Amino acid sequence: MAPPLLRSLWALLVLALLGALGLAAAQAAPTASLRPALSGEQRTLSLPGFGAVAYTADPRGSGRPLVLLHSVNAAASAYEMKPLWDAYAGSRPLYALEWPGFGRSARPDVPYTPALMVSALRALLDTLGTEVDVVALSLGSEFAARAALADPRIRRLALISPTGLGRARGEPNPNTGRALRAVSGPLYSALRTRPSIEYFLSRSFRGPVDDGLLAYALETSRQPGAVYAPLAFLSGVLFTPDAYGELYARLSGPLLVLYDQDAFTSFERLPELLGRPGVQAVRIEGTDGLPQFDRPGEVKAALDRFWNEAETR
Repeated sequence: MAPPLLRSLWALLVLALLGALGLAAAQAAPTASLRPALSGEQRTLSLPGFGAVAYTADPRGSGRPLVLLHSVNAAASAYEMKPLWDAYAGSRPLYALEWPGFGRSARPDVPYTPALMVSALRALLDTLGTEVDVVALSLGSEFAARAALADPRIRRLALISPTGLGRARGEPNPNTGRALRAVSGPLYSALRTRPSIEYFLSRSFRGPVDDGLLAYALETSRQPGAVYAPLAFLSGVLFTPDAYGELYARLSGPLLVLYDQDAFTSFERLPELLGRPGVQAVRIEGTDGLPQFDRPGEVKAALDRFWNEAETR
C-alpha cells in the first residue's frame, strides 16, 4: 500500500484534474492585500535576494521569547498557530513568522528551498537579538531543526506533528518540479478551491474543520504569486531526504515532539529519537495533525511542562 503522503498527493492530483476540466468550484479573483492572521503588531524584515518576510509580534509579558512557525502546504499561514498565539499572548514575548511565499510575506517567482526558509528564521532571530524557544508545525519542524543546528539562540524546540520521522524520502526528482510548473495554472486553481482546501484540512481534524482556518486558507491561497511556494512543496524540494539522520538525530538541546495520528506523515522513527538525551514526546490522543485546534488545552499543558522541566535542567 502507498504511504499516506503519496495517497494524499494522488488525491490532490485527481482534484487538480477535475479543476482543469472545469468541474471544481469557481475561483474568486485574487485580492490585493491579506488581513493579518493573528492579533498583534504586523512587522516585516527584509531578506536579501528575496524581499519582505512578515511576522507578527506581541512583545508583552516576560521571559524568553517564543517563536511560532506554521507548516507548509498549498494554503499555509500563521493562522495555523492561532490557538497557541491566543493562549500565550501577553504572558511572554511572542512572535509568529510567515515563511517566504506564504501569508503576508512576499511571494516572488524564485527558487523556494530549505535554505531560504532557514535564512528567514535566522533573520528573525537577528532582529530579536536574543535567545528564543520555538514551536514548529509539520514541515516547519524540519526548517526549525535545521536552524537550531546552526544557531544556538534556539534554546528549546517543540515540534507538532513533525515531518521527517518516517522512512527517508530520497532525493526529489527534478523532472517533477518542471512537470508541475507546466501545469501550475490548472493545478493550483484546483488546489485553492473550497472543496479541495476543505478536503485536505479535514484530514488533519478529528472533528469539524475550524471555520476560521478554512476561511483564512481560502483568502491566503488567492494572493498574487500564491502558486510558487506550494509548487516547491509539491515537487518535494522543501523536504530533507533523511530528516531524521540529517536533522533530528543531531539536535542537542531540549526537544519535545507532540503527535498522534497524521494522514500526511508517520512517526516510525520516534522511538529511536526518544532514546537520545533531552528528547521527550507527548501523544495528544484523538487528534489528526493539528492538535492545537482539536485539543488546545492539552497541547498548552504539555508545552508548559516542557518549558518548566527544560528550564530547571
